[in-house]
Amino acid sequence: MEEFGCEWNDAPHSMGTTIMAVQYDGGVILGADSRTTTGVYVANRASDKITELTDNVYICRSGSAADSQIVSDYARYFLNQHTIQLGRDATVKTAANIARELSYGNKSFLECGLIVAGWDKYEKGSVYSIPLGGTILRLPFSTGGSGSSYLYGFLDQAWKEGMNKEEAEELVVKAVSLAMARDGSSGGVVRTVIIDSSGVTRNFYPGDKLPLYYEEIPYRPTVEPMSA
Repeated sequence: MEEFGCEWNDAPHSMGTTIMAVQYDGGVILGADSRTTTGVYVANRASDKITELTDNVYICRSGSAADSQIVSDYARYFLNQHTIQLGRDATVKTAANIARELSYGNKSFLECGLIVAGWDKYEKGSVYSIPLGGTILRLPFSTGGSGSSYLYGFLDQAWKEGMNKEEAEELVVKAVSLAMARDGSSGGVVRTVIIDSSGVTRNFYPGDKLPLYYEEIPYRPTVEPMSA
């Protein structure tokens, strides 16, 4: 394909990505952009990078799409076996350590970073970061992917202990929007998942509902609705 200038066609699918999770007073919120790329080509502008592992635990995926998907699939399988054997739901810590074991045991072959977050009756809301290589850290908030380098200073300043659900979701949407504005590998829409004692809520924020930053062009539909 090189003679036609289409070498991007052979590149692996990558979620350049901005992912994050925030612990708040009562639960956790996960957030992600939706752009998936193949080289310099945007292969999917509305992908879902937040994957369910159990009813109360979700995982944010970054890096190679294939690698992060297979880790998530295996983690979901092992967690299902764990639940059947013990007769109760797995904790967030258990889910995170299964994902970590898969990442660490295959670190020579995988190129993916993960964030596992959820709610259980023992630790309430908790966030675990599993970067490339298989380290695991429990943190009050975590971010990953190519857009994360724009967010560390912002989150250090903006996150505060004891936030309520509305404050935490506003922070997640604002942070992912900021990364999308600055990082060429992040874009599309913002998806969030809220997990607390009452269950799971998914929210979707299209481009025209996101905050704008300096020099950004306001969103306008490419096709204007026909007037009556």
